[in-house]
Amino acid sequence: MIYSLSGTLVGRRENYAIIEAGGIGFKVLLPLRTVHSLPQNGATIKLFCTMYSRESAPFDLFGFLTEPDLYLFEKLNTVSGVGPKTAMSIMGIAPSNQLIIAINSGKIELLTKASGIGKKTAERVIVDLKDKLDGGTAGGSAQTLTLMESDLELEETLVSLGYTKAEAKSAIAKIDPAVTGFKERLKEALKKNKF
Repeated sequence: MIYSLSGTLVGRRENYAIIEAGGIGFKVLLPLRTVHSLPQNGATIKLFCTMYSRESAPFDLFGFLTEPDLYLFEKLNTVSGVGPKTAMSIMGIAPSNQLIIAINSGKIELLTKASGIGKKTAERVIVDLKDKLDGGTAGGSAQTLTLMESDLELEETLVSLGYTKAEAKSAIAKIDPAVTGFKERLKEALKKNKF
């Protein structure tokens, strides 16, 4: 089992990166938020990884920038009806600490913002994982949820203005966390992220 992979980032696509280590190029599937957080090609990076095998693809390697991200991904995969693809979709909507707070707070509507996640799947995730995840009881959870809800609304607004979903997520990821309020965050996204 591979737990982590350190090497040179040699390429990236919409949902994966290619990491070269020891003369071997590893294709590592990543959540969309992680792809947009990667450094420039040629940089040395470390990813925390896990492997899954399916009939259609013998082995897929999934990677994350932090151990908490890997932890949440593995926990999501324990939920009936949630496989790696669905877990990656959920992981792509917000940082893991925000997702854990949303799950522990029973925020079904936030989880349904992930592509391919319906109300029943979101409910199942909450029933199976609520209050069972580490890292979701920290103070400021109400503020974190408000920011998460605001950023999901901001993403929808950017898409309606002509951004692709990937561009909108990338623009939001670049906004300084100290900037709060929907209008202020929208201005920052538009000012700093011209596509």
